[in-house]
Amino acid sequence: MSFQAYLDTIRDKTGLGPDDFLALAEQRGFLAPDTKATAVTDWLKADYGLGHGHAMAIYSLVKARMAGGRKAPEARAATLFSGDKAQWQPVADQLVSALAARGDVGQSPTDTYLSLTRGKAKVVIIQPGKTFCDLGIKFKSRAPTERFAAAGSWNNMVTHRVRLNAPAALDADILEWVHAAWDAA
Repeated sequence: MSFQAYLDTIRDKTGLGPDDFLALAEQRGFLAPDTKATAVTDWLKADYGLGHGHAMAIYSLVKARMAGGRKAPEARAATLFSGDKAQWQPVADQLVSALAARGDVGQSPTDTYLSLTRGKAKVVIIQPGKTFCDLGIKFKSRAPTERFAAAGSWNNMVTHRVRLNAPAALDADILEWVHAAWDAA
């Protein structure tokens, strides 16, 4: 199971994401540099019914925050779309804007991609590169096509992948897929 899969399972079980747990850990004083893993895992097992592996996944986030290693989500998103990847920020903005017309859009940046979520469901991921941007779409009821290829091992959280070679390549066809996947989520 990937680290992201652990976090997704935890969110499904508790309704809480990494930032929620970090805020709770801070309230409990667990971000102190001398906090032991056992203190955090015992808390998570008792209060949230997490198993040891899932509790350790959260502890790894707490440990990274204790060391100052994990940036706030806003800073992670800013870093993700900086430098040579800044050209893809308008693509992310356009997708968020298009989906916001259909309801609340959650944004969860990692160091390599931005997830757009509807409630707990990850629907779209945006992974910018220097010369291209990959979009992942979770849409189980549509078969892959030449343009909307099967995501395969690229990212197992989505079903399809489309590559943009320029920001202007985000067209009505892609937006239709994204809207339909959003509505199906």
